[in-house]
Amino acid sequence: GGRMTASFLGEDYLEVRGLTVDFDGFKAISGVDVTFLQGRLHFLIGPNGAGKTTLVDALTGLVHGTGTAGFRGQDLLSMKSHKIVRLGIGRTFQTATVFEQLTVLQNLDIAAGLHRRAPQMLLARGKVPERVTEALETIGLTALADRPAGFLAHGQRQWLEVGMLLVQDASVMFLDETVAGMSAEEREETGDLLKRIMADRTIIVIEHDMEFMRRYADFVTVLHAGTVLAEGTVAQIQADPEVQSVYLGTVTEVAADA
Repeated sequence: GGRMTASFLGEDYLEVRGLTVDFDGFKAISGVDVTFLQGRLHFLIGPNGAGKTTLVDALTGLVHGTGTAGFRGQDLLSMKSHKIVRLGIGRTFQTATVFEQLTVLQNLDIAAGLHRRAPQMLLARGKVPERVTEALETIGLTALADRPAGFLAHGQRQWLEVGMLLVQDASVMFLDETVAGMSAEEREETGDLLKRIMADRTIIVIEHDMEFMRRYADFVTVLHAGTVLAEGTVAQIQADPEVQSVYLGTVTEVAADA
């Protein structure tokens, strides 16, 4: 069963059961069951309006959902968003939320400070915490540490956001269309970055980019009209006739040149 798989891959998993989000009678999410496991890149795909972002909003405390979302013995659906962050659940947004005037290093230090009892500014301490140095290396921005974040290229800003989750010790990361607008080279570097950090984390990528999904997804959940339409490996998803019909041929074409 699911639990055996979960312990085989890693200790952590986020188990969502019967998740429903109701906006004044409109069910944006309707009875979704999905399990996100540690150590595999889990992609969440689906047409616009399928409910992908709403699902993440519910799991991060931004909108109210009913059902259960179990993680480390807690139910996320009954928690306030700041408590969810403290529990190690983080997300990026489609528009990078970095402090543009501050340097890459300062951005990471502030993010790390969210996890310290008494946040002090980096300059006051005078030495860079090991966690921040490690994150800089992981995201490949060591050489740009002292550059204002506003001057970063689009792809680099997205990596900085991932770095901000790393220094917060986020063990569950929801990445919202991270590779949108990236060059082919940046997409590849992003995929490699995710592969480097996924072993002891639960990573969920919300994506429109089918090529990126094909290349990097270990497991895929397809949402459609607020429900789970299908899930499985990339090969299983591509072969699914219902998925093909929802994507009006796009997935079929994808399958043809795979």
